[in-house]
Amino acid sequence: MAAVPGRIPTRVVPSAKLSRRTPRKIRESFESLLDGGIALRVAGTAKSRPRRLLRLGYEPQFLLELFGSRFFLSRAHQNDDIRFFVAYLLQTSATSGRSEIYARLFYKDVSLVWRSASHFVRSENENWIGKGDVATVVRDGEEIEESAEETTDLPFEVQSALEAALRRSELIENDERAVALVLRRGGDDRIRAYEDFLAPRRRAAAVRGNRINGGRSIARFSRANDPRSLVFAKGFEPYFRGGVLESSRMRSRLYGGTVRRFRVISANEKVQYLFFAGGRHVWLGHPQATTTELSSYGVRTVDVHADERLSIPGYEYHFLDDAEDPPEFVTQIPEGFAGPPSEIDPSRADASPWNDLLPVVREFRKRVLGQA
Repeated sequence: MAAVPGRIPTRVVPSAKLSRRTPRKIRESFESLLDGGIALRVAGTAKSRPRRLLRLGYEPQFLLELFGSRFFLSRAHQNDDIRFFVAYLLQTSATSGRSEIYARLFYKDVSLVWRSASHFVRSENENWIGKGDVATVVRDGEEIEESAEETTDLPFEVQSALEAALRRSELIENDERAVALVLRRGGDDRIRAYEDFLAPRRRAAAVRGNRINGGRSIARFSRANDPRSLVFAKGFEPYFRGGVLESSRMRSRLYGGTVRRFRVISANEKVQYLFFAGGRHVWLGHPQATTTELSSYGVRTVDVHADERLSIPGYEYHFLDDAEDPPEFVTQIPEGFAGPPSEIDPSRADASPWNDLLPVVREFRKRVLGQA
């Protein structure tokens, strides 16, 4: 059967591994690409002199590959808010055959998912990392635009490799320069990403065959504020009996030690899930497609729509913001389901009272963790 024009292939593959090549060989390989005429594209203040990034200590140390894209990673850095890598994505256009390298910033979100920052905002009043596209939602009867954070989630297939690179970074220095050097800066009210992030997503969504479940949600709640009423569209439920693709471990101070991570395919193999199990917490990340097209930000161009209450991290924001006048209560946990605050980060409360009642979490505990 002939391929449908614009239809993005799907493939279930093992997670990417870090290259065994030495950091020196990886650096030499990267520099030879630049010396050979491949352009290095940077959106931040290093735009006019992109090789400045290498001289400032962001030269590649690690390498991995996924779906034809090569990910070169610096050693890990951190600032007061995030741990991150300066990443360089080598991609070759399927139409023109031209190769280019894009400097990006990969950071670890408090949800323990690695993301690709779309831009940043920093001023006297604001300081935050851009989280991709936006979604229109209804809050208290009012339509508002808010970040669709899952659009910046890096592929589940590279999450373990990024954790491995983090562990191998011997000394993680404090770094307040990289964000501005690499990322485009937006105004205080710039929530939505810029065109270079959005355009590949629009092109993918314009083809009907790329829309997961026809563009409809694959998970919903049939009763208001009731986690037990979670329902998956047929075929999109996690396949626990034979679909646990792999597992890995990481360390988290917020969750008190080791957190296990499980990548699970859906029954129809059109989407995949990332489950986290740490101490007494179990939660899952926002589901991803199994499509093979990655944008220059390293993220998938195809969305999976699902109710956001499916994927609430083990600890989530729940606090009184006294920076507002008058003080304003902020929460991302459904009403009535917030547990005690975290001892590590009091601005976050335990979301287990909600998550533990999700049928999918109960089934995961039983079939994968062997818990009653």
